[in-house]
Amino acid sequence: MSMPATAAIKEDNDEGITNQRKPRREGNTYTALCEVARQLEVQGIESEIVWVGTRPVRGCIACGKCKQQGDNRCIFDDDVTNEVIGKMEQCDAIIVGSPVYWGQPSGQLLCLQQRMLYAGGAMFKDKPAAAVVCCRRGGATAAYQTMLMPFQMCNMPIVTSQYWNIAYGRDAGESLMDIEGMQTMRTLANNMAWLLKKINGTDTTPRPEREDWEPMSFIR
Repeated sequence: MSMPATAAIKEDNDEGITNQRKPRREGNTYTALCEVARQLEVQGIESEIVWVGTRPVRGCIACGKCKQQGDNRCIFDDDVTNEVIGKMEQCDAIIVGSPVYWGQPSGQLLCLQQRMLYAGGAMFKDKPAAAVVCCRRGGATAAYQTMLMPFQMCNMPIVTSQYWNIAYGRDAGESLMDIEGMQTMRTLANNMAWLLKKINGTDTTPRPEREDWEPMSFIR
């Protein structure tokens, strides 16, 4: 059976606390999503990471033109939104990722989620979804919940893991030291792969194998 593909959409502007902060194309959000992608590949699932990064994404103005056009596209075609919608036409699931800003995901990612789901909502129906969050210290659970709420309004099954899908780190690549966080990403990938195979008719697919839990504290 041809395995389905998963689109992982990430907004990776790693958080920092100095004026020298700048977007990092391969920061901690990217690191976490790569861990998911590697495990999806082990399970025979193709994936693609789409970097939003520094590209501006406008907010939805509720003009309704997407509904009038009837093509599942936003009338504003000057940012990444329609590109992502086009990719989702060919994909069976989506994972969004963001660092934490002020206890929330990035504004660009929220604008992207709201516009792509409003314009292309019917196309997203029944496609599994998940969110991945990275932070230095706090605000991750609030950001995680915010990222899931649009999916929950669009009849999209939410894929979970052994814990909330959070990894901790400040400097690029530091989240690799979050052993439990990386394990959480692999478990998310296994659960996503299992559900996709079930949806696509492989009824005999066994339940995912579980790694021995690797709990960590904040102090390391």
